[in-house]
Amino acid sequence: MRLAVISDVHGNLLALNAVLTDIDNQSIDQCVNLGDLLSGGLQPRLTAERLMQTEMITIAGNHERQLLTLSSELMGASDRFAIEDISPSQRAWMASLPSTAEIANGVLACHGSPDDDLTYLLETVEPDRVRPATEEEVRERLGEHTDWSVVLCGHTHLPRSMDLSRGPLIVNPGSVGWPAYDGDTPYPHVMESGTAHASYAVLDDANGRWETEFRLIAYDWESAALTAESNGRYDVARALRTGRV
Repeated sequence: MRLAVISDVHGNLLALNAVLTDIDNQSIDQCVNLGDLLSGGLQPRLTAERLMQTEMITIAGNHERQLLTLSSELMGASDRFAIEDISPSQRAWMASLPSTAEIANGVLACHGSPDDDLTYLLETVEPDRVRPATEEEVRERLGEHTDWSVVLCGHTHLPRSMDLSRGPLIVNPGSVGWPAYDGDTPYPHVMESGTAHASYAVLDDANGRWETEFRLIAYDWESAALTAESNGRYDVARALRTGRV
């Protein structure tokens, strides 16, 4: 079975279309989207239209939860822009999305971790740096979910995998639409892919075990950056052009 795994589109329609075109050429059996679909200061309504046309399995990320539960005054700029742009039917579609899903036998999809959409599963934030998480840290964050063969996660926008010695293969496909951002929990930090390319992953178990290929896709990120600037999001524009904050 061949799985295409995308995550963190964040309303970047140009990047999404480029990735979906590449997926069409990969002999994929199933595609899964790990959430954070529309928020980001780009094209939320048009991105929702495109996603709703696909047959991929889609789960909700933390931004979908925030869009559905927070008042506009409590939202960040990305969520506020999205909720003001999308239609009632698109909001209803988001509300229908699960927080996790079993994609294939033994394959679990989540956004952050299986139990928390804000958890960094494969990265650890320290006061002065972000580093890859240790196997012990990942196992603790998985909790009771170590019996899966594969756990798919997003949220950190960094393509990375870890094959636990006594547990699942964990794969983060990186971000389709927002290659770098800054965060403030538990300490101020930045997450930077270092490239403007859209990122996704292909998983294949043809050889009896799951193998992962990370794919970086070129697209017209300058046009995407100009869209972000037209919406007042110069921070997003810089990330789209450089993969840096």
